Amino acid sequence: MVNDTIADMLTRIRNANLAKHQIVQIPLTKVTKNIAKVLLAEDLINSCEELKNGTRSSLLLSLKYNGKARVPSIQKIQRISKPGLRVYSSAKKMPRVLGGFGTAIVSTSKGLMTDKEARQQQIGGEILCYIW
Repeated sequence: MVNDTIADMLTRIRNANLAKHQIVQIPLTKVTKNIAKVLLAEDLINSCEELKNGTRSSLLLSLKYNGKARVPSIQKIQRISKPGLRVYSSAKKMPRVLGGFGTAIVSTSKGLMTDKEARQQQIGGEILCYIW
């Protein structure tokens, strides 16, 4: 169930980027909220806002574009860990995305964080996705 929401979130962001949409609406879960916080902290999106519509809540993400040509700040989102094949990494073997230019989002025992934060705190975990 959790990984379905991750796949849905990444696909919605990828599609909105390709269509050059300014905002994208994503169903609200704890995982999607934490991924949005990581994207905001890494300056890959402009803002994140919660919408509450009765029993259904959602996140509104404002995507970030650079220059007059509106080049997306998120060039690619690649899902790594899948329900059929989980990918785990220790802190010492944490992958560097594009030699450090990209970001890996890691699910650790202390919550979701980037690969850099996981390395600093010396925590391993499940690698959810790569973003650059």
